[in-house]
Amino acid sequence: MKLILAIVSNDDAHSVINALNKADFIVTRLSTTGGFLRAGNTTLIIGTENEQVEHCIEVIGGESKRRTEIVPSTASYDIGRYASFPIEVQVGGATVFVLDVEQFHKL
Repeated sequence: MKLILAIVSNDDAHSVINALNKADFIVTRLSTTGGFLRAGNTTLIIGTENEQVEHCIEVIGGESKRRTEIVPSTASYDIGRYASFPIEVQVGGATVFVLDVEQFHKL
């Protein structure tokens, strides 16, 4: 048995969860924050059999889209002087961890 932790964008979370449920995966959703943008994201917890791991990752990847966003950035040019300028960054997609599960109990 495997435990899959998938960190996805809040924008993609609903469609990822729906697709996983349609593929008969049971999902627990956690609201999380992270990344260098300090933006909200969603961490999904999925327990599955070893032979279903690749299918689960395919479903997640199919619904997690990378996109470009313009975000403000500040740079310090001198003591007390800051300039703000926009930069383009890639957001979205998914970060997936697959962990071995020694025991599983549903009580």
